[in-house]
Amino acid sequence: METKRTIIVTVLNEHGVLSRISGLFAGRGYNIESLTVAPLLESNLSRISIVTKGDERVLEQILKQLHKLIPVLKVLEDEQINELESLLVKFSSSENIADLNAIFSAYNGKVLEVNEKNAIFMACDTPNRIESLLKAIKAYRPKDITRSGTLAIETN
Repeated sequence: METKRTIIVTVLNEHGVLSRISGLFAGRGYNIESLTVAPLLESNLSRISIVTKGDERVLEQILKQLHKLIPVLKVLEDEQINELESLLVKFSSSENIADLNAIFSAYNGKVLEVNEKNAIFMACDTPNRIESLLKAIKAYRPKDITRSGTLAIETN
């Protein structure tokens, strides 16, 4: 049975690290559903958040392979992290902006801009709630949608 897993990898912030990690996934036929990378404050380290899918055997293999990479210092999984995802959505300004504002407010969102052609909204919530928001706004015919990918941080 396939499950979705979020993994946080702390690595040395040096050239080629991201390429080596994504190569590990590609070389073994594993899919990356979401990937975000950012340097950690006041250090020579970066945090990589990876969302992937697979059965337990595949996920165990991914974790083992990540631990073997030299620039990898720490690998954390689902139980030890909090996740958020950001979303930007553009609608025609002819859509009901008040209804959309009420929906987005329920998902930690708000209107960013309204002009004569478009209305742009944003939301930041858990990946599951972002999926629910996307279902809730489908009837309003979004013109464009951009998602950030999962942002994750250690809880301990």
